[in-house]
Amino acid sequence: MAPYSNHFNMLQIISLLYILITVSCARSSLSHDEECSALFQFKQSMIHQDDEALCSASWFQTFHSWKPTSNASIVGFDCCSWHGVECRNGDAYGHVIGLDLSESFLCGHINSNTTIFNLVHLQSLNLAMNNFHESQIPSEIARLKQLRSLNLSYCGFSGQIPIEISQMMHLSSLDLSRNPLELHTPSMENLMQNLTRLEELDLSLVDISSSIPHFLVNFSSLRLLRLYNCSLRNEFPIAIFELPKLKILNVALNPNLIGYLPEFRNNNLLDLRLSRCSFSGRIPRSLSNLTQLTFLTLGGNKFTGFIPSLVGLSELNALELNGNNFEKGQLPDWLGKLTKLNQLYLSDNNLNGEIPSFLANLTKLSVLSLGLNSLNGHIPSSFFNLTQLTMLDLQGNHLQGPISSSFSKFRGLRVLRLNYNSFIGRVDLDIFLGLNKLEVLMLGDNKISLVPSDNYTISTLPQMKDLQLSSCNLKIFPSFLRHQNRMRTLILDRNKIEGRVPIWIWNNSQETLQMIDLSFNSITGFHKHPNFLTWEYLEGFIIRNNHVQGQIPIPPQTIVFYDVSNNNMSGEIPSLLCEMKSLRQLDLSSNNMSGTLPSCFDSLSNSLVDLNLRGNKFHGTMMDAFMHGSMLESIDLSENRFMGQLPRSLTNCTNLEVLSLGDNSFHGDFPFWLGTLSNLQVLVLRSNKFYGPIQGSTSVSSQFSNLRIIDLSNNNFSGELDQSYFRTWNAMKSVYVGESSALGIGMNFEAGYSKSSYSMTLIHKGVRTNYEKILTIFMAIDLSCNHFEGEIPLSLQDLRGLESLNLSNNHFSGGVLPSLGYLKNLESLDLSRNKLLGEIPQQLVELGFLSIFNVSFNNLEGRIPHGKQFDTFENNSYMGNSRLCGQPLSKECQDSKASQLPPTTRDTYESEFESLLPNERIDWIIVFCGVGSGLVVGVVIGNFLYTRYSHRFTKRKEIWECHKLQVGRPRRRCIRSGLQGILASIMCLISLRLC
Repeated sequence: MAPYSNHFNMLQIISLLYILITVSCARSSLSHDEECSALFQFKQSMIHQDDEALCSASWFQTFHSWKPTSNASIVGFDCCSWHGVECRNGDAYGHVIGLDLSESFLCGHINSNTTIFNLVHLQSLNLAMNNFHESQIPSEIARLKQLRSLNLSYCGFSGQIPIEISQMMHLSSLDLSRNPLELHTPSMENLMQNLTRLEELDLSLVDISSSIPHFLVNFSSLRLLRLYNCSLRNEFPIAIFELPKLKILNVALNPNLIGYLPEFRNNNLLDLRLSRCSFSGRIPRSLSNLTQLTFLTLGGNKFTGFIPSLVGLSELNALELNGNNFEKGQLPDWLGKLTKLNQLYLSDNNLNGEIPSFLANLTKLSVLSLGLNSLNGHIPSSFFNLTQLTMLDLQGNHLQGPISSSFSKFRGLRVLRLNYNSFIGRVDLDIFLGLNKLEVLMLGDNKISLVPSDNYTISTLPQMKDLQLSSCNLKIFPSFLRHQNRMRTLILDRNKIEGRVPIWIWNNSQETLQMIDLSFNSITGFHKHPNFLTWEYLEGFIIRNNHVQGQIPIPPQTIVFYDVSNNNMSGEIPSLLCEMKSLRQLDLSSNNMSGTLPSCFDSLSNSLVDLNLRGNKFHGTMMDAFMHGSMLESIDLSENRFMGQLPRSLTNCTNLEVLSLGDNSFHGDFPFWLGTLSNLQVLVLRSNKFYGPIQGSTSVSSQFSNLRIIDLSNNNFSGELDQSYFRTWNAMKSVYVGESSALGIGMNFEAGYSKSSYSMTLIHKGVRTNYEKILTIFMAIDLSCNHFEGEIPLSLQDLRGLESLNLSNNHFSGGVLPSLGYLKNLESLDLSRNKLLGEIPQQLVELGFLSIFNVSFNNLEGRIPHGKQFDTFENNSYMGNSRLCGQPLSKECQDSKASQLPPTTRDTYESEFESLLPNERIDWIIVFCGVGSGLVVGVVIGNFLYTRYSHRFTKRKEIWECHKLQVGRPRRRCIRSGLQGILASIMCLISLRLC
């Protein structure tokens, strides 16, 4: 009986548990009236949170029907008739199974107490396109275990997606897109692994930052997969393309997502979007088998080869292939057969040839983008049959001829980009002012002369958003601009506009203008010169290279880029600039500004990316409060009157790429501690008062590891250069391969993206040169006009990327390194005015790019090498070396081997003195006495004569070699040493003769 008793007891326990679970579920499951009450409480919570400053007053339309009714049950509710509420089987008293409050102007916070989570019978919940003020998705949402569809897109949820969603096993549609959400812990893999019934998944703009889980290839029910702009990385699982029911696949805008396209065997896909990822390889011809495709976007990837024929995609509405690495070719003729195309993007695709006439077959085109190619010739007349165009982009090609008046046929045109071509002739602005829907017009950087018009009707004028008329030979501000009130960008640079900016320009587009560029004109100022710029949301103010006078106007606090360089601005830096917390680029260079830096400037310096004060009259010390996390990438304080030591807080500027402090009065030891800045590429300390050796912590392996340009010329640096010092300069060790880029700062505006390049001044090939762009391919070292001594370091031979090396006007001794012939990129090599000995190495002939070579005023000897570049150098490359011979010098070399041997020191002195006293027998004791006394007397008298009469020699350019290279910076030590040497030599000869 015991076994039966045990079974009976077990049965009782199971029964009891069943009863408890049933009762518990019954209690957790609300009645219909309680569900209606929960909905009403949700309404009340939304009403009480209403914030007039953040919320729309339109929410009441949503809840207008949410109120008690006379024919309701005991609690007085009949919620099945309320807006957005669905009940089971349409029964007025059935459970609430659906709630759709999308686009209902809801505003407020949702938290764990929100009563809609009590509706446990819900199968569909849609709260999309509302504003829940960055609430987190409550974990209580997991109580809705019957949900089949959950849509919380575009409603302001933030934070981590709760892992509890993974418990909603019945979900077939999940949309959390377009919220500032994260999916890190849990990861996408943790969240998705149990949701095997999913048919639609949209997590677009959610920060996932991981790979796509490979198990998604087993989700055989998937019809829609959108993971747009999710920071996905690693390889895309190729088997996802083969999911049998997949219709829509969008993983665009994930630049770290790699992969390739497979051979396609089915034709289920309707929409395939992979743009702006890193897919590579060739586009397979089998892509044309997807005959139902309506959208195909593959732009901004790394696809190669030729564009295959896609003639089978006859249903396409949109085709985007721009910005890949296709082989050069013409527009393929099969495009003319895709007659349903509405959007065609083929920009930046290496296309050449003329615009083909078959494009006229695509009569449904509203968007055509062919910019940034190599298209040439005229625009065919048939092209103007595309009268449905709303956007036309032909910028950045080689199109020629006049701009046709037929553009006036495009009555629906909103965007027209014809800039950066070779169009010619006079263009009447009336052609475009009649297009009353036009918002973006870019005609600049052609060879046209734009004829402004006063022949327009204000009521029919288009309201422009973006206008670019660069280099259009404009002499005045077009008068139609005074009637524009919605502009975002106004670009009139590189014209011939003279005089002052009209007063009406300050009143236009005050609430919309983001950028104005008036640079490279002849503007002298402003009518009613503004102390403050009046545009409320201005981000970019660029008026460089004009003739504007007066103090700089104060921008609004939204300013990001502020450039008034190369004008006649005066006065001090206003302290109000310190309040511009969004300011990233401040360029006041090449003006007549003065004063010290405002004390508050320290705080501004930690929000800036680019600071350029070059070529003014600022004085005082440099700011010294650079904080950890500083964003600065470029600092240029050169050609001012700054003084003092460099602040050690510069080491906090870990993003610094350019530091240019030349032509000031900074002093102190060489700042070797700057070598810890791993991003530093340009260091210019030219013409200051630095002194001592430049050796620092050579044990640090990262010392100046990314340095490409260094200029320490015209200081008082001294000592020997350690043989190991240059071994850490790794960036100069390799010859740059690939496309060169310019260091600079990117500018993002609503109208597009542009980049402002960093600049610098450098002595290159003996000429002071202003570089408007600093190319990453350029590498240079200038240590000239210092007191360095010893041998030239052998480690220089490892810097294979060098283009310019200047060690002139020092005290280097020893021989010219034959291993400098390894520096195949060298274009300029200056070793003049040192104490170098021996012959010029034949290995230097291999420097095929060498255009400047100077070894003058050394102690070199022997035959000058010839061949290649050495046959182009003139006498001045070798003067001051009495024992050199051969072309281009007039002194011929002796062919005998003995004549090429270097004489001994004794032989050298004997031959020289015998030439001076050919008929006298010399007593060497007397000679050395005379030389010694002559030297003493020469030095004493030389000092006296220099002190009293040195001003008389200031016009002698042949003595002022350092001054000639450093404009406006004479170095007295060069003059003094030269004069003393001359006088000492004279006194030696006089003493010798007397003896």
